[in-house]
Amino acid sequence: MSSSGSRCLVSKALKLSPCSQRPRANTQLRCFASASPAANASSLPLAGIRVLDLTRVLAGGQISHVLTVHKVNRNKKSLGLSFAHPAGVGILHRLAKDCDVLVENYVPGGLQKYGMDYESLSKINPSLIYASITGYGQTGPYRKRAGYDVMVEAEMGLMHITGARDGPPVKVGVAVTDLTTGLYTSNSIMAALIARGRTGRGQHIDAALSDCQVATLANIASSVLVSGKKNGGRWGTAHPSIVPYKAFKTADGDILIGGGNDRLYGVLCGKLGKSQWAEDERFTTNALRVRNRNVLESMIEQETKQKTTQQWLDILEGSGMPYAPINDVKSTLENEHVQSRNMVTEVDHPSCGPLKLVNTPVKYSESTPGVRTPPPRLGQHSEEVLRDLGMDNADIDSLRSEGVIA
Repeated sequence: MSSSGSRCLVSKALKLSPCSQRPRANTQLRCFASASPAANASSLPLAGIRVLDLTRVLAGGQISHVLTVHKVNRNKKSLGLSFAHPAGVGILHRLAKDCDVLVENYVPGGLQKYGMDYESLSKINPSLIYASITGYGQTGPYRKRAGYDVMVEAEMGLMHITGARDGPPVKVGVAVTDLTTGLYTSNSIMAALIARGRTGRGQHIDAALSDCQVATLANIASSVLVSGKKNGGRWGTAHPSIVPYKAFKTADGDILIGGGNDRLYGVLCGKLGKSQWAEDERFTTNALRVRNRNVLESMIEQETKQKTTQQWLDILEGSGMPYAPINDVKSTLENEHVQSRNMVTEVDHPSCGPLKLVNTPVKYSESTPGVRTPPPRLGQHSEEVLRDLGMDNADIDSLRSEGVIA
């Protein structure tokens, strides 16, 4: 399969599918193994941990992204495999026997007929940590629903609190519920690995987009639980209880400014050239500024429109107050700080040539994780992975002729 210090992952090769779609016959899979250069393998935080990834789309990919320090499919090797065929299931069982972690995102019970459910695989490998990530979990009245990020955002409160104050609810610009579910699940896998070190036993992890979205409502959920009242709705870029704290238009864009307390509000007034506003009886305390929010925010924006975003950045530099331009994605990736933090890296792709990718965001003092190999083509490493399982040319040719592998 792969050498020590690598990770074996499998991911379903679908262009688009719900988080918990039922498995279909003759579905092609991708098996990925992330092998570090020999000099770096032993220093990686999870060196020697093998992950079998049966997930589709973003939530599941985010889990193995964290576990292998890659972005969805990079740092992997690809095996195209149909587990509708008994021989394909046999290969998956052999992979699972030697893996530490399995991650899947099929509807509850969807893998049972293939012998790839937790109960079946835990008999083959009792130390296996088996993480199931679905839209609504393994239990409850919604358990059989397919789970799409945007639907969960809508149903579980996030969309209601996202958008302009006087506008309709909107989704977050990225599939944030998928991403946070992946992060929660990867953390849970880490904890299960630590527990296994004490007990020697694996366990089944039940992670749901719906649960993780409810959890990430954070302080807003807490306020509703304490008060028993509905939340205040959408605030756009503004803060419900701090003023001024929002985005303001400039001559050529937008800038976010936070006058988080009376002192910082005074600093802002000075930088706007309106020191007298700090003494205006309508705005002397935050409670008064909140009460007179619309008037003050309008006054501030009349001033910010007079200069470009960069001019305001220069004026506010070193002031001690929070501020930031609202950048597009291209500007973000080209930002000098992003570049200095090595958040954009480049690898050579066998088909595409040089390929720029977003790098791993966490830096370690003793390890150097990063992008070591580009995303593979489907089935690019089928023979290599199967040879690691002890198969010869005749075995591989037979599997290919029967449509078991790509």
